[in-house]
Amino acid sequence: MTREEPETRGEDMMIDAPKFTNPKPRIENPDEFNVHYLRIYYGKLFPYTDIHKWLSYGHDGKHPGCDEFYFGRREFSFTLENDVYLRYKSFKNASAMEDAIKVNFPYKIDIGAVYSVDPDKRHAYAQSGTNVFTPVERELVFDIDITDYDDVRYCCSGADVCSKCWPLMTVAIKVIDTSLREDFGFKHILWVFSGRRGVHCWVCDVKARRLTNEQRSAVAEYFRVYKGNENNARKVALMGHSLHPFLARSYVDFLKDFFEGELQANQSIFSSKEKYEKILEMISDEDIQLELREKWENAARSSLSEEATSLARWEQLKNTLYSKKQKAPSLRMCVEEIVFTFTYPRIDLEVSKQMNHLLKAPFCVHPKTGRVCVPIDPKKCDEFDPLAVPTLSQLIEEINSGGLKMDVDDDDESERSLLGKSVSFFRSSFLEPLLKSCKEDIESSHKSNIDKSKDSFSW
Repeated sequence: MTREEPETRGEDMMIDAPKFTNPKPRIENPDEFNVHYLRIYYGKLFPYTDIHKWLSYGHDGKHPGCDEFYFGRREFSFTLENDVYLRYKSFKNASAMEDAIKVNFPYKIDIGAVYSVDPDKRHAYAQSGTNVFTPVERELVFDIDITDYDDVRYCCSGADVCSKCWPLMTVAIKVIDTSLREDFGFKHILWVFSGRRGVHCWVCDVKARRLTNEQRSAVAEYFRVYKGNENNARKVALMGHSLHPFLARSYVDFLKDFFEGELQANQSIFSSKEKYEKILEMISDEDIQLELREKWENAARSSLSEEATSLARWEQLKNTLYSKKQKAPSLRMCVEEIVFTFTYPRIDLEVSKQMNHLLKAPFCVHPKTGRVCVPIDPKKCDEFDPLAVPTLSQLIEEINSGGLKMDVDDDDESERSLLGKSVSFFRSSFLEPLLKSCKEDIESSHKSNIDKSKDSFSW
């Protein structure tokens, strides 16, 4: 979660950035994040125009009713080398944003809210006493991190991620994206790889951007199912005699099959006593716990694989619970609670609840992995491989070898470059439909204001 307040070094600290003089540094370690590569990336590959168009939401001065100061009220923050942290930066236009990034070459760029006044001049407004510095618009955002799944994955831990545990992120995208579209009616949703161990979601519809903190909290709470903490064996409590329609759809469409298929294949969560004890503790009936424990401990040594053993024990657990749930109401939803515990999205809800939270910008480069924070197509998220995302060093190798560029619009060659496909998807599948909708909203609002003005003089 991104920090909300600037560090004591000073939020308006200015630094001198050394100038880059070697356009083609020799790559000694292809996996290493290198500040020289970062300067080249910001100089040649970062899609400034696209980011500006996105965050302007149609306020480009070309349509009646545009707010020419809209983009200039957006907060940016830069994290520089040695953790120098600059918050409340703002830029009048795309050129000013590009110049600041090229001068500072930030290790990370975070995007905040659109404020009532220019964030860079907030102190002057405060001294005048005529304006209140407060957020007025902000995308509805979600942050999902694989580290929050450490208790249910056995292949990796911490910031590590691999092909066996990444499908947990894929399922999270499917569940949340489907609900945002079908339950809330949102259309303009951008999913972005965090660059290392998770995903970010930006809901950009105008009605999402104008949600109050209370409304954001309500949306976030809609997705909450985890009631416990790391000390509770039972982390999910599904109330009532049946699942909420959203949870039922998620269970049937995504969670159940994933749990019994890919998760069992990759994690084999019943294959050892250490693993299945965690699950037995989720069962409230101690007699059933004991029955299953004895059955599994006393079973003859089998030639079955870990996956097959795990699946067989899951079937035994389900059959036992289903046969006895009528006698014990607390067991009614136990099977579903186990599935939800292992597979349901673990959202950092606090990030979604407040307008002033910051979130990493798309197309940043993660300083630990060197990978670019590329967009993810939710329709093809099963195909997304975080380990195949281009690294900074690979992009620089492509430039140095005279490879393909992606900084020219509508260039067929750019589509085949390492980053070109991601930029093309951002433009065609997200940005263009969004801007079309924004233009229609601005023109409709302008027309409505004109009609109201005419009506006020009709008397």
